[in-house]
Amino acid sequence: MKELVFIGLGLHNEKDISVNGIEEIKTADTVYAELFTSPMPNLSLVNIEKTIKRKIFVLSRKDLEDESGKTLLESAKRGKTVLLVPGDPLIATTHVALRIEAETLGVKTRVVHGASIISAVIGLSGLHNYKFGKSVTIPFNEEYGGISETPYDVVAQNKSVGLHTLCLLDIKAEEKRYMTIREGLKVLLEVEEERKQHIITSETLTVGIAKAGSKKPRVKAEFLKELLKYDFGGPPHSIIFPGKLHFMEAEALVVLAGAPEKVRETAR
Repeated sequence: MKELVFIGLGLHNEKDISVNGIEEIKTADTVYAELFTSPMPNLSLVNIEKTIKRKIFVLSRKDLEDESGKTLLESAKRGKTVLLVPGDPLIATTHVALRIEAETLGVKTRVVHGASIISAVIGLSGLHNYKFGKSVTIPFNEEYGGISETPYDVVAQNKSVGLHTLCLLDIKAEEKRYMTIREGLKVLLEVEEERKQHIITSETLTVGIAKAGSKKPRVKAEFLKELLKYDFGGPPHSIIFPGKLHFMEAEALVVLAGAPEKVRETAR
């Protein structure tokens, strides 16, 4: 059977994969995994291999993006093929493109969903999901030969209509480089220094979240100048810039994220 099944690995370790996902892997002819779209510091593919009793082949960014997933798609043409993906399989546009290409080639595709960093981070913050605007990734500067101002613009657009902004942070899995909350904030402050629009300043209320999906995630809401001093530990890191706060959201930030008491005064 020509088939390609995208399976979400979840957020933290190999125990996050669903029972349905494990059952799908056991009936696959070939199993691949990619680990470059999102960090899973405690993931052990070896433990998954012991459970499914077969080898998992790891694909690089080059395999899936530069070579358009040729190895994966050729495998799917021959039989049931699984691609294990951190988080939820179709959050990254890379995988959407692969699914479209597979269907175009006559390969049936299916998805076994996993926990997503997006829903996890929003949930941990205590902010209301329906009040989030467009999300954005803060890239390392070398990606653009300088600082990308797009994240700053997205935060500005969302704030103009009272919406919250989720900022995902860049990773270079092959180099084991993961942007930290401090690094991401410094990038945005550099844009603020240049633009001077008072969108992101030292007094901006900011939420930092690390290790979502683990037993001990770190969630801290503070004014930006104070958040720069906070130790969030290892990756993955994410940043949220709140927009207009409902009184329940303000209460959640104080109680669940240790925000300053005066944040309650800003709620409506």
